[in-house]
Amino acid sequence: MKLFQRLVASAALLAAAAVAQAETFVFTAIPDQDESRLNERFGKVADYLSEQLDVEVKYIPVKSYAAAITAFRNNQVQLAWFGGLSGVQARRLVPDSEALAQGVEDEQFKSYIIANRKVALTINEDLASYADVMKGKTFTFGSKGSTSGRLMPEYFLREAFNKAPDELFDRVGFSGDHSRTVTQVESGAWDFGAVNFSVWDDMVAQGQVNTDKVQVIWTSPTYPDYQWTIRGDVDGKFGNGFKDKVRSALLNMKDKDLLKSFPREGFIPATNADYAPIETTAKAIGLLD
Repeated sequence: MKLFQRLVASAALLAAAAVAQAETFVFTAIPDQDESRLNERFGKVADYLSEQLDVEVKYIPVKSYAAAITAFRNNQVQLAWFGGLSGVQARRLVPDSEALAQGVEDEQFKSYIIANRKVALTINEDLASYADVMKGKTFTFGSKGSTSGRLMPEYFLREAFNKAPDELFDRVGFSGDHSRTVTQVESGAWDFGAVNFSVWDDMVAQGQVNTDKVQVIWTSPTYPDYQWTIRGDVDGKFGNGFKDKVRSALLNMKDKDLLKSFPREGFIPATNADYAPIETTAKAIGLLD
């Protein structure tokens, strides 16, 4: 009987191991740029993680920041490349979820305010100095849930002018992502916009911006932003120590082609506490309770 019990127990363990081996580790990312670029860059990341973690890894695209948070909450994805605000929102919804790693640049991230050159102005480091020229003009943020394209720029605008954006500008909109913010301000559809500095710099380097038509007029103070966040229950699904393996794989991502697609110099450790300033700011302007 004892032998039979041991055989049953062994069979159960083997079956559990087989199920764990068959599980697919799924991740997503906030859609902060056009979908084709995201598919290209994160498809490569999926291949890298699959090799490092010895499990099948799949990237799934989402259409909005809110959809990325929902997929994480519902365990449709176990890992996500979030912005500062979306990461805070996701971790509040999923107990024991954890920020694992951030880009080297994300420790001190920045936003740019850009302007179509038809708006005549003198470049100034003091945002408040633009009060007269911004009055009656139009302004676009990126996504409503973007840290660098909405949360922090709105915070700095309120701080500089003691007004909400819709009180300062004649019209305020949301382009949906950083790439569209750049192209729409360049085209003149909007007078001003707020954009992730990394996306702007990358687009300029790739020759995708006509700087004769659009320019950076202000650079924000720094703040923490993008990070990889993982669900707290992954060890139960993929085996003890799996979360640490994911952290190590991210921190050891050294391939220049992979890093260039973010673009980041590399990844460094991150913790939930690093993003306390983002949560505080979101509460201050009413984006979080």
